Amino acid sequence: MTGETFVYRSRLPASASEAFAWHLRPGAFQRLLPPWERARVICDGQPLGEGARAEIDVAVGPFRRRWTAEHRDFEPGRRFRDVQIRGPFARWEHTHTIEPAHTIEPDGADASWLEDRIEYALPLGRVGHWLGRGFVRRKLQATFQYRHRTLADDLAAQRRARDSQAGQSESRAEAKSMRIVVTGSSGLVGSALLPLLTTGGHSVTRLVRRSRDGGPSVRWDPVLGTIDQEGLEGHDAFVHLAGESISSGRWNARVKKLIRDSRLNGTRLLCDAINRLQKPPKTLVCASAIGFYGDRGDEVLDERFAAGEGFLADVCKDWEAITESVRPRGIRVVNLRFGVVLSPAGGALAKMLTPFKLGLGGVIGSGRQYMSWIAIDDVIGAIQHAISNEALNGPVNTVAPNPVTNRDFTKTLGRVLRRPTIFPVPAAVARVALGEMADELLLASTRVVPRRLQETGYAFRFPELESALRHVQGR
Repeated sequence: MTGETFVYRSRLPASASEAFAWHLRPGAFQRLLPPWERARVICDGQPLGEGARAEIDVAVGPFRRRWTAEHRDFEPGRRFRDVQIRGPFARWEHTHTIEPAHTIEPDGADASWLEDRIEYALPLGRVGHWLGRGFVRRKLQATFQYRHRTLADDLAAQRRARDSQAGQSESRAEAKSMRIVVTGSSGLVGSALLPLLTTGGHSVTRLVRRSRDGGPSVRWDPVLGTIDQEGLEGHDAFVHLAGESISSGRWNARVKKLIRDSRLNGTRLLCDAINRLQKPPKTLVCASAIGFYGDRGDEVLDERFAAGEGFLADVCKDWEAITESVRPRGIRVVNLRFGVVLSPAGGALAKMLTPFKLGLGGVIGSGRQYMSWIAIDDVIGAIQHAISNEALNGPVNTVAPNPVTNRDFTKTLGRVLRRPTIFPVPAAVARVALGEMADELLLASTRVVPRRLQETGYAFRFPELESALRHVQGR
């Protein structure tokens, strides 16, 4: 059996005990799973300890395979090892070691070093080694670069959130973990948000229509207008993300009604339930969208601008208005106006990747229309910021600080993927294919900036488009 060793080491902005504690919390394995991998966590091995197992369903070429690893040699605060019990490798042993930085750095009291050491062997012996060695090493390099960057950014963000919460209290001792209700937890944003919150030490209750595995949940049905009122008691914050996708199909009267009703009726049901609580939460963070502004050409838009015209603008305006009903109870309301969320796991970018990878990408319409984008990690980071920062109130543009034109976006994505972008989609073709949706989603120009996030000190992980695209795709 031909063996290989891969090592990745980096400095973390947290003490060794803090970094190790992060790995012990629910959601740690999901948080470190790269979004470009076609993998599904079945069991994340919590609580982490000797003999615990982690299990994922992973794609191996056109096939899928169950990968099970067992945690061994558990040394609290310093080290543990994952050994493959069943999976795609002939052998796989992954040792995680966290060491205090002060042992080698005089000023490293609040920092540590993480080393991931993997000893592995590919299947099929020398043939597998010869065929797959380079591919596997490139995959490991991309994966662990992503993992270490994500972990370091999460730890830094959690420290800022704690400092912000403590600064708003009389003492640091009052900064505490929170109980948070999340709707839309299975969607693109919700599924990324949950592990960020739980690895930050918070307890999350999912508001769901159907009971499923994955932690505490409470039932509701926005269509029938039912909700488990008692199950909502005792929470500190609510994050409302549920709503029908606006890009799942060509718009017609039925689809537009579904889009509108899913947002307005669900938000009204939730706000009415919050108003009936004996002890209301301190904060409601509710999704909205930059569609609020409509098609505004080159005009630079911040939160002080009024609503524009069009179907999405009307929906967003009415959506946000419903949340005002909870303010009389002393609840802080934040309306996060999301831009184009970048993740290969779903949304606009996922739809673009196949044609672009085939070399069939190109500008849409004139290419001069502005796209206000944001990386998925900054979306969930902004939500975490909104929960913990009392200075945020009302509308908050949840976009990166550097919007780009469709032409610039197209060129950048092509450069990241190393593909030509020479197949334009004329506006007339887009309208024939998608009708009204083309005008509001693809051809409209909305140049939005995140004034309130920047004023309240949010630190963007990915302020520039190319670095964001490279990170979420392991490029």
